[in-house]
Amino acid sequence: MGLLLPILLGFLAALIGGLYLLGVFRQRRPGEPPLDKGLIPWLGHVLEFRRNTLKFLERMMKKHGDVFTIQLGGFYITFFQDPLSFGALVKESREKLDFNKFAVHLVHRVFGYKAVKSDHTLLQVSSNKHLKGDGLQVMTQAMMGNLQNLMLNTMDSDVAQKTWMEDGLFMYSYNIVFRAGYLSLYGNWPHKSEGGEEKAKEKDRAESEALFYEFRKYDQLFPNLAYGVLTPSGRMEAERLLGYFWNTLSVQKLRIKDNISRWVWDMQQAKEGVGESETMIDRYMFVLLWASQGNTGPSAFWLLLFLMKHPEAMAAVKEEVDKVVRESGQEVKRGGPLLDLTHEMLMKTPVLDSAVEETLRLTAAPLLTRAVIEDMTIKMADGREYSVRKGDRVALFPYISVHIDPEIHPEPQSFKYNRFLNPDGSKKNDFYKAGKKVKFYNMPWGAGVSMCPGRFFATNELKQFVFLMLVYFEFELKDPDVEIPEIDFRRWGFGSMQPQNDVQFRYRLRY
Repeated sequence: MGLLLPILLGFLAALIGGLYLLGVFRQRRPGEPPLDKGLIPWLGHVLEFRRNTLKFLERMMKKHGDVFTIQLGGFYITFFQDPLSFGALVKESREKLDFNKFAVHLVHRVFGYKAVKSDHTLLQVSSNKHLKGDGLQVMTQAMMGNLQNLMLNTMDSDVAQKTWMEDGLFMYSYNIVFRAGYLSLYGNWPHKSEGGEEKAKEKDRAESEALFYEFRKYDQLFPNLAYGVLTPSGRMEAERLLGYFWNTLSVQKLRIKDNISRWVWDMQQAKEGVGESETMIDRYMFVLLWASQGNTGPSAFWLLLFLMKHPEAMAAVKEEVDKVVRESGQEVKRGGPLLDLTHEMLMKTPVLDSAVEETLRLTAAPLLTRAVIEDMTIKMADGREYSVRKGDRVALFPYISVHIDPEIHPEPQSFKYNRFLNPDGSKKNDFYKAGKKVKFYNMPWGAGVSMCPGRFFATNELKQFVFLMLVYFEFELKDPDVEIPEIDFRRWGFGSMQPQNDVQFRYRLRY
């Protein structure tokens, strides 16, 4: 009995400790939001959340209101869904709410990259320098050349110029935008070493095509990879693909390319400067590729599809594009010079800008998450106060609380190309809820310290692609009555959404 008692006490202590770690004993404290742990210890609601984040959060809001805490895979996450109170969260100091802690964990799981403390600052500084302002003008020129190389290379013969080409709209849009963006950022093969300009361009096309199809394979694994639920065969495929990207985007490969963007070059140099290994820099190059090119192609698909399904919107955007081309003094005609689409021209498209913003409102659904660094109280716009615990997380899902809120955006499921325009054609910034102006009325890029630093370049990519499609091609849906496809619900929370199925279209040169 003397030996049995310590064993039983040890077992009991271990059992209680295990149950504690599983969250069995957690109770709601005074001042905290409603707590919903789910039925499964530790896992909580993770299965339903992963299955369809949108429907799950709608159910939680109906049950608990706009603030609630749920358990997901060992973490307690408090959702704040009142858009009038978002400012208190996105502007909170990193000493209390930290984005990096969550991002570091995700980046290591998904890309095999171990982040360093200086990453966020380096990325912000380099992006502000090279992906906006004067730097964006340089990137616009690079993107224009690469887009035209990819879009027009199959249209050289007389037969090709007159023949309708058929493709899936999603795959075509994603393919062209991704590849052009990759070449603009990571450089082109040198004319000299490849035996001339045309051979170098041909190699650019071949390499970027191969990279895109491998990227799509990884793209399709991404949701399960992010949640850590890949099958053994899926994990093996992900590891193979990671090795491919690390090799293709390696520092050694970049050193032999021409026209590498200052953004990529500066990031590489900065990491070498702080003593980071070449192996880890190779991995970071893939992180940058994903961050810059994983969302723009799908957004281009949705924008073109919405325009084709809404003739009034297509006519308004086409009229604006034609006007900008005329005012630039250029004329696009058969046998004539290619369009020189400048950054200045892209700044004169308020109708296209509104159509882009409306597309992103409908199809971009980021989940904004912060780690709680210390016990704190968050005050809502209406005076309510909620306590959150150190070690928990807080989150916003603006797709529900902002993008499709009918009070902020009437008829929220409808595509209205001029929703973000005032009657005089200027940008509309005034949106209201409960009679109060909403500051964060559209949040496709996130907000605060986690706001996408490359959003200006990404918007430019999207606009350039659509601009050139409207200038160079006639295009139409193969079936004009085809329904807008359903969104792939597995990707809620990961940025730009993707369709469950592709839509067939056809295109040919205008001139």
